[in-house]
Amino acid sequence: MKSTINASRRNFLKIASAAGGGLLLGFGWSEAAGAVDVAADGTVLAAAGAAPPAPGVGFNSYLSINPQGIITILSPNPEVGQGIKTAFPIVVAEELDADWTKVVVEQAPLDTKKFERQVAGGSGSIPHSWTRLRKAGATARLMLMEAAAKRWNVPVSECTTATGFVLHTASNRKLSYGDLATEAARIPVPADVKLKDQKDFKLIGQSIKNVDNAGIITGKPLFGLDFYRDGMLFAMIQRPAFGYTFKSVNDAAIKAMPGITDVLTFDNNVAVVGKSTWQVRKAKDALKIEWTKTDATESTTDHNRIFTELLAKPDATVRRKDGDVEAAFKGAAKVVTAEYQCPFLPHSPMEPMNFFAHVQADGAELVGPTQTPELARNETAKLLGIAPEKVTVQLTRMGGGFGRRLKADYVIEAVQISKRVNAPVKLIWTREDDMTGGSYRPAVRYRFEAALDAQGNMIGYKLRGASINAGNATREDNFPAGAVDNLLIDSADHKSAITTGPWRAPITNFLAFAEQSFLDEVALAAGKDPVQFRLELLDKAKAKPVGAVKYDIDRMKAVINLAVEKSGWGTRKGADGKPVTQGFSVYFSHRSYVAQVGEVAMLKGKPVLQKVYAIADCGIVINQSGSRQQVTGCTVDGIGHAMYGNMTFKDGVPEQNNYNNYRLIRGNEIPDVEVHFVNNGIDPTGLGEPALPPTGAAVGNALFKATGKRIRSQPFIEDPAFKSVS
Repeated sequence: MKSTINASRRNFLKIASAAGGGLLLGFGWSEAAGAVDVAADGTVLAAAGAAPPAPGVGFNSYLSINPQGIITILSPNPEVGQGIKTAFPIVVAEELDADWTKVVVEQAPLDTKKFERQVAGGSGSIPHSWTRLRKAGATARLMLMEAAAKRWNVPVSECTTATGFVLHTASNRKLSYGDLATEAARIPVPADVKLKDQKDFKLIGQSIKNVDNAGIITGKPLFGLDFYRDGMLFAMIQRPAFGYTFKSVNDAAIKAMPGITDVLTFDNNVAVVGKSTWQVRKAKDALKIEWTKTDATESTTDHNRIFTELLAKPDATVRRKDGDVEAAFKGAAKVVTAEYQCPFLPHSPMEPMNFFAHVQADGAELVGPTQTPELARNETAKLLGIAPEKVTVQLTRMGGGFGRRLKADYVIEAVQISKRVNAPVKLIWTREDDMTGGSYRPAVRYRFEAALDAQGNMIGYKLRGASINAGNATREDNFPAGAVDNLLIDSADHKSAITTGPWRAPITNFLAFAEQSFLDEVALAAGKDPVQFRLELLDKAKAKPVGAVKYDIDRMKAVINLAVEKSGWGTRKGADGKPVTQGFSVYFSHRSYVAQVGEVAMLKGKPVLQKVYAIADCGIVINQSGSRQQVTGCTVDGIGHAMYGNMTFKDGVPEQNNYNNYRLIRGNEIPDVEVHFVNNGIDPTGLGEPALPPTGAAVGNALFKATGKRIRSQPFIEDPAFKSVS
């Protein structure tokens, strides 16, 4: 079934008074005469009420061109705010030599035959699809040139292209892509095409507005919560706390409430189904459920005990061992030891979990925000006992995800309810559901030890990651591995009923803070500048590597050196003429390298973060605007969660369930973020996550310099060292 999105959220399909109070607001995705196509620059391509343009002629899975010259580019990967719906089409349009003002971008549905890796996660979309996208655009461009050459009866080698035209300079002729589209699509698809030289890029590397900007600003329904289908029911679920099982519920009383059509129990959950979100929410609040507590319930106090036991465990899993660690520490002139700890964290996307499902006799239709549409399809097919091909998945824009929407649990809940009630269902999680229903960033405690010789050289390094539901809480091949002669990295994990999962920059989101803060502690003990200390280690890893070196030393040094230059490391002075207090951090994750310098000033006796310099090496920058937003967003996210985020438990029950008791960063707490990119011309690497991991340490190390207090636990505001100076 084809669906388009109405022009404005003001175009309500239903504004009806619901029995018992409240409103039912619905937004349609059916075909509508009022639909508007808007180019990335805001140009209206089809005004309201105007006849739609002629159908496009398809060239490949990614693009079509209609006779009016409008180029439609499909963006197959889920848009979670990382800008992929803009970046993918830019790459295609670049190689096509398209006129960007005539490009219309559409979100492609799940189609595993036409596309590969329709996933938003791991900062892997661009690295995976870079060459594929370029070839898609270049192939269509060559076919257009061949069609023009055939019409003009000239060699194709004499033809060139520019902004949507094929040119024959010798005869001063040109034809638009729209003029050539139909006959070009009949040209045999070339087996080999030449891609542009980087110096000829016209779109890639520029600042281009997000293609959804106009829709977002004007309130056009784009997100999963906007989706509405006439006749659908609404559902909400009450889930148990961790370590509890369902026993009974007052279902008869709930079914008697206005607008409620059913109360279901499944998989330890209680679902309320009804005719409007307001009625269902009221009924959900009226549920009286009896739960049975099991021995699996845990509290935050239990976790602290568990960490201590895991760190003392004699048989942890060895992840990497180089040299003779025991001998290095035995003969050390100085040993530095520290422990760092982080709590569980919810993902807290602006848009809570939601999904639409319609299970029918011959298949199922899914619509909503998911980072892994193929997983949603396959899990649905498995549950229903049907072939995956009988499940369709239409993607909506996501109001955040940060890894939470990599899972399909909320999709399957919608499917289960739709099957049980034999109707289309929109499942909606409340904010409280979203924060208390999992899954969380794993809680971890790290213990570090470093051995120094008499000259301040690090000759031994030990790291143990003690975690709850993280599996391996280390990244054993990351820096400084390869730069230390004697190294031991191991891990121990506790299995808990508290569900965990990927959280933006999995594991490294906290590990980087711990590692980079500890390296500053070691540099201080060695009497060396923190930046110089790291550069010396990198030089050693290059000259005399110890074991495998699985990071690019030159790329890491490049971001370090540019960070030193842009921040004026160690030399910059403030308006008062005094040296600026700075903290440094650098990290490699998701194939990219980011160095950061945080600046802290003491204002009225309290430390205040004023600026962060963020230097990224992600290869070729596709969209300057989107890329800067990603680095800035990662940095702000990293600051906010390092400073404030905390999720605690009491007898398996989350103690924070909404923003009144879960702290996020506030607008007036966001510092100036200055972003720079290393221009090395290599193929693009990840960018949706790599700028978050180093942020905590850049801030923490700056706070230490300003106050003399070392922060070793997150959130900072609850660390005794931070409390003593704030």
